[in-house]
Amino acid sequence: MLVEVKIGALIMDPNSNSPIVVLKGVDSDTILPIWVGAFEANAIALEIEKIVPQRPMTHDLIRNLITETGYEVVRVIITDLRENTFYALIELTDESGKIVALDARPSDAIALALRSDCAIFAEQKVLDISAASSNTEAPLENDLPQSKEDWPDLIG
Repeated sequence: MLVEVKIGALIMDPNSNSPIVVLKGVDSDTILPIWVGAFEANAIALEIEKIVPQRPMTHDLIRNLITETGYEVVRVIITDLRENTFYALIELTDESGKIVALDARPSDAIALALRSDCAIFAEQKVLDISAASSNTEAPLENDLPQSKEDWPDLIG
């Protein structure tokens, strides 16, 4: 089952000083923290803040390439969480409606989704695995807020 999510916050992990993209359920109290690299966090932040660089950044170039080849980004799906690594797919359609799915890192997929103004989804199993690991395995995640109300509301 797919759960629609949106970016709820882009914060720094105080323990590791790594950026975290916090996805929140659109119709639920679901919270999915994904640790990302600094460059990917910057690409996401630039689009959230609607800052247009003088020259296209990598994710802008990818969006332009997809559009110019006759495809459209339909949605992004966070598909799996294995060994503390998230996996994602970018779904494209061509003019005839044929769907093409591309494997991607979630951070890149999210940055592209923002630029393409498309929906972001997470598989329910990813949400379940993340919730279970935050309670038992991942020391960094144990320090994270567990409910929607506890997260800083940095992004509206």
